[in-house]
Amino acid sequence: MGDNTGPKSAYELAMERLRKQDKAAGVERQVVTEAQKAAVAEVRSVYDAKLAQIEVIHQGQMAATFDRNERAVLEEGYRRDRERITSERDAKVAKARGAHPG
Repeated sequence: MGDNTGPKSAYELAMERLRKQDKAAGVERQVVTEAQKAAVAEVRSVYDAKLAQIEVIHQGQMAATFDRNERAVLEEGYRRDRERITSERDAKVAKARGAHPG
């Protein structure tokens, strides 16, 4: 993108603006290594499986339950489990990327 061989696409112009905004805000670009990419992929794979597992369990419970109150309780528990698992996944991805050491 450093050479001026022709007109820039809207994407290239937008990326330049974002880089300028980041630079002005003091945000540094972090290069992710292949090992970090592999670690992130592994974390995502494990947590995608956990999310799929609780989805299957939840669907089975919902199919077996017709009581409105019980369904509401199941929905709330499912929502909390998804939030917890998603939060754990995001924290482990950040750690794998080196964003939050420790």
